[in-house]
This record gives sequence, C-alpha cells and structure tokens, in this order.
Amino acid sequence: MEPHGIYTLANDVVYDQLVALLNSIEMNVSPDIPVCIIPYDDRLDKVKQEIASRPNVTIFNNSESIQRWEKFAHQVWAAHARASKTKLSNPRWYGGHLQRKFVAFDGPFDKFVFYDGDSLAMKPLDDVFEKLETYNFVFDDWEHKKPNPVAALNISVIENTGIFQEAEIRPNLHCGSFWGSRRGFFEPSELSRLKDLLIDKKEVEWINIDGWWDDVFLFNYMTLRSNGSLFNFTLSPNAQERTGNCADADPFVNIDNVLYNEQGLKPIHRIHYMNYSSKDFARLCQGEDVDLLYKDVFLYYRFMKEPDKMPKELKPQSLMEKSQRKIKSMGQKFKVSLYRRFKK
Repeated sequence: MEPHGIYTLANDVVYDQLVALLNSIEMNVSPDIPVCIIPYDDRLDKVKQEIASRPNVTIFNNSESIQRWEKFAHQVWAAHARASKTKLSNPRWYGGHLQRKFVAFDGPFDKFVFYDGDSLAMKPLDDVFEKLETYNFVFDDWEHKKPNPVAALNISVIENTGIFQEAEIRPNLHCGSFWGSRRGFFEPSELSRLKDLLIDKKEVEWINIDGWWDDVFLFNYMTLRSNGSLFNFTLSPNAQERTGNCADADPFVNIDNVLYNEQGLKPIHRIHYMNYSSKDFARLCQGEDVDLLYKDVFLYYRFMKEPDKMPKELKPQSLMEKSQRKIKSMGQKFKVSLYRRFKK
C-alpha cells in the first residue's frame, strides 16, 4: 500500500484531457506521486499506450470492487421513487459509470485525492493531505451555496425526519470533482448499512433527484449519513484558502501557465472544465478554435511533452459546423426536456 496518491476516472474518449491532467500533476503536484486511473469502461487502448512511459501511473484492476460499487449505485437508483414513476426507464445517463470513482476507497493509497478527468492540477496537495490527518473528507467547492431546489440532498425531507437540520446539512454539501479521503472508509459492511437505510428505511428519498441520476447526489448522502468529518476549503476561516475553480464561472489570472484566483491571486487546487464535452477538447487539440475558456492553458499541458504537435494556430469553425452542432445540442436538450416531462 502506498501512503498517498491520486485517482482519476478515464478512458480513450477523454484521452486528450487525461494527458493534460497527468502532465499538470507532474508539473504542479509532483513528478513522482503515484496516479491510478480508474477505468470508466473497457476502452483503454490509447490510455495503456500513454501510461507505458509513465512509471508512476497505473490502471485500477480490482474488478470485484468495481462491480460492488456499480451494483450498489444501481440498486439505490432502482429504489428511488423517480425510477418507478418514469415512463422512460433508465435514461441514457443512468447507464454511465461515474460511480466507479468510489473504488478509490478500495485502492492502493492510504490517503488519496480524486480529480475529475476534465481538470488540471494547479498546485501541490500538501494542504489536502495535512487536512486528512484530522478529517475523513476534504473538498474544495461551492456546492453548499446552491439553493434548496437544486441541492444534492432534499433538505426539507431530511429535516422532517428530525435527524438533521439544514444548519447541519448545508455545510456538508459538496461536489465530486475534487476530493480527498482515506482508504477503507466505506468498507463492505458500511455499504451494507447504508443500503439498508437507503432502500429498506426509504432514505433514498433524501437524495434530490429531479430527473437526473448523479453520483455526486449519492456521494452527498454517503458522507452525511456516515457521520464522517468534513473540511471544505471554501468554508475555511482562512480567506486565502477560499477560491474559485470552474473554468466557465470563475475569473483566474495566468502566471506561467499556473492559474490563480483573480481576487487576491490566491493559489487554486485545480481548474475544472465542467460543462465542456470531450469532443470540444478533441477538436481543440486538432486545431479548431473552440469556444473554451483558458484554452491556452489546456493546450500547454496537453502538449507539454510534445510541443511540436501543438496546433500552430487555431482555425475558426465553419458556419455549417456551427449550425450542425447547434442543432445537435438542441436535440440533446429536447431529449432531457422530454424525459423531465414524462418522469412524473
């Protein structure tokens, strides 16, 4: 067992993002820290070829752990009222494997940090590992600010049980794109206990599913109900530790391809390119001028070891390409709207 390490979730579809993340970890965290890639699915040919030259990077291969977590997540979703009411059973996003990130609790690192694959590491993790000496979970996000209708947990339902009140729940709401914890926290016996509460005791209704099944919603329930101690840097009494992290929401300052919070030039743990698709990054790496914030920073890390392959210039999309992609995007939004219409 390694004392500490990093996990991410990836496959060949997000190859460009994975390479950029690995390079940013090497540059800004440590060139020697072990990294374990959790396979999103079996499409791993390019991933395996890439990590062959990276001795500190491995692929998680405990299939029993993967199957246990997949089964757990699927059983919980099946027990939720939304699952039985929807007329469009198992929407396409339900078939995903984001819950595989939880196998980190069964992996080789005693203390670990998980990065979403659409992220770039921006600074060392000493402060996170230090916090894990005191807390069970460490986060750095602003999910606790979300209003009740879109919060990960159904706060009013939980309050009605008398077990937790909003003042206890809200500071414990968190994202799942960047977090730290320790191996073994969710042992099989703990998962069994949580499954009993979720399914037999109907606490699955604590999860605020509004037509969308998300691993993060389940994760919020797990951390709250396990009574684990939690630290979120955005709630730190030290203002220097409170920063943004989202590429499409927070302003940053670029200093030598390292991003800092615009207000106060505070160091950030990572930039999260949420709401951008893997296709956006693939087109960017092929030289298309994709509408993506901080694209120069991403390109730097993607081609850090292959600077000669970086696009010399970015060419704008043609009007036809823009129209086709807009139509496709509208079609996808219509499908989501249709599902929400028939979910009741």
